Amino acid sequence: MDCIFCKIASGEIPSTKVYEDDTVVAFNDLEPQAPVHILIIPKMHIASADEINEGNSAVIAHIFEVAALIAKEKGLSNGCRIVNNCGNDGGQTVKHLHFHLMGGRQFGWPAG
Repeated sequence: MDCIFCKIASGEIPSTKVYEDDTVVAFNDLEPQAPVHILIIPKMHIASADEINEGNSAVIAHIFEVAALIAKEKGLSNGCRIVNNCGNDGGQTVKHLHFHLMGGRQFGWPAG
C-alpha cells in the first residue's frame, strides 16, 4: 500500500510525533494552520469517515480521547478545533482517516 500516513504510522517515514500508542499516532502538521496543529491518525488504515463502522468505531472514540489529552498537554484551555475532511468534496487530500487538532488562536466559521 502506498499510503503516506500508513508509512508514518509504521515509522517508515519520520515525523515529529507528539503521541503514540498501539492504536493511534499523533504528529505535528508540516503546514500548520495554527500555533498548535497536530494530525491524529489511526494506525489501522481506514480510508475516510465513510468507512467508519461497528468494527472500527472504537478507534474513533480513542482518537477523541487522545485529542482531549493532547489539548490539555498543549495548554489549549480556551478551546480548540478538531477537523475531519471526508472525500473529495470535503477537501480530503490524504485517503487515510485523520483528524486535525488545532489551537492557540481563535477560529472563525466556517473557515479561518
